[in-house]
Amino acid sequence: MALNLLSPAEIKAISFLDSTKSTHLPKLPGGFALRRKDCKTVVGRIQCSAAAQTPPPAWPGRAVPETSRRTWDGPKPISIVGSTGSIGTQTLDIVAENPDKFRIVALAAGSNVALLVDQVKRFKPQLVAVRNESLVNELNEALADLEEKPEIIPGEQGVIEVARHPDAVTVVTGIVGCAGLKPTVAAIEAGKDIALANKETLIAGGPFVLPLAHKHNVKILPADSEHSAIFQCIQGLPEGALRRIILTASGGSFRDWPVEKLKEVKVADALKHPNWNMGKKITVDSATLFNKGLEVIEAHYLFGAEYDNIEIVIHPQSIIHSMIETQDSSVLAQLGWPDMRLPILYTMSWPERIYCSEVTWPRLDLCKLGSLTFKAPDNVKYPSMDLAYAAGRAGGTMTGVLSAANEKAVELFISEKISYLDIFKIVELTCAKHRAELVASPSLDEIIHYDLWARDYAATLQSSSSSIAAFA
Repeated sequence: MALNLLSPAEIKAISFLDSTKSTHLPKLPGGFALRRKDCKTVVGRIQCSAAAQTPPPAWPGRAVPETSRRTWDGPKPISIVGSTGSIGTQTLDIVAENPDKFRIVALAAGSNVALLVDQVKRFKPQLVAVRNESLVNELNEALADLEEKPEIIPGEQGVIEVARHPDAVTVVTGIVGCAGLKPTVAAIEAGKDIALANKETLIAGGPFVLPLAHKHNVKILPADSEHSAIFQCIQGLPEGALRRIILTASGGSFRDWPVEKLKEVKVADALKHPNWNMGKKITVDSATLFNKGLEVIEAHYLFGAEYDNIEIVIHPQSIIHSMIETQDSSVLAQLGWPDMRLPILYTMSWPERIYCSEVTWPRLDLCKLGSLTFKAPDNVKYPSMDLAYAAGRAGGTMTGVLSAANEKAVELFISEKISYLDIFKIVELTCAKHRAELVASPSLDEIIHYDLWARDYAATLQSSSSSIAAFA
């Protein structure tokens, strides 16, 4: 079951591309035929030609507010897609604390009717959607006594209507998975700014979503803590000033484990994050470092940095949320206690900064904290990094396939149907299989199709011992 991946030097500047003209280059044991990209040196940094036409980044290395931005009267109108999830509930906490700054006009949830009812009664939205259509009668009955009853639209269409509500200025996209793609696209087409918490929007949908956002002059504001840190650091930079992005990672459950011990990993081990309690999926992603590999892809789409200029650093304290390096070698960082409310708040208030009470937003005390430490990630312990960089360089539908295959593999691991090391093997085998069908500039339907295909294909590998054995 031992992994036999290429060294970091061999992995550098490779992608999942047609290798028929480069048969002399090495192959990953999972079946990836690779070829090196056409690279050139530009002003002291490396730039590589893209596998497909690179979509325009959301923020090309700098963030400058436009003087002609949309204005509104009173508190800023907000819609939330995924209101009963972690992102949605934290967003509503922010709204509750700042009623003079924000108001809720529409809410969409999946199936947690009880919590949705409480949210409707408290925040009084004009429109409500429940994705699970079978629960619409229960929702109607629970809200029957309200004097000001909101409009209720069930199913996916209801979620889409919440996303493009005419009064909303910003839409918080907290829904998980590719289910968040269609509502996000609808919001962009309606001219709404996106407070982005749905990773598939860019990791899978970047080649389609980014040109659409530019067409409609829509801003995509990152709610993920690492990308928010980068976004905050690039405020007001002159054009061309960004040189490097440095993503910080906690290192997850196995940051202090020797590589040789990973073959013994149990599910309970992977779920013991050293810093905080999170959901099972994200905790496993933190252990494998797939979460950081996916964030590398997202950073590329958000800020336009080449993959050679995006680095990962293990930072156990999780106080520096990420950093940038400018052309003159200055390094800028954003620091704070690990609290998702801060990046969510900034997506809602940008370019403004809103005062936060010390009671609910503890201020960072560096003297009390004591010290911050860093170390380079181990490519052998975390082969997910090499897989993510290679998928990112391939572009197109490959990044969505990588994400979907990982999601399915993690699900299989948590269900104890595969081993921990099999997560990496299944993801690589799925990406290798997809290489022949990679779509460089996919449509929305193609993005969703290959997301579903990757999950189905990854599931077949867990029962195919010969495929995984051949990988080892």
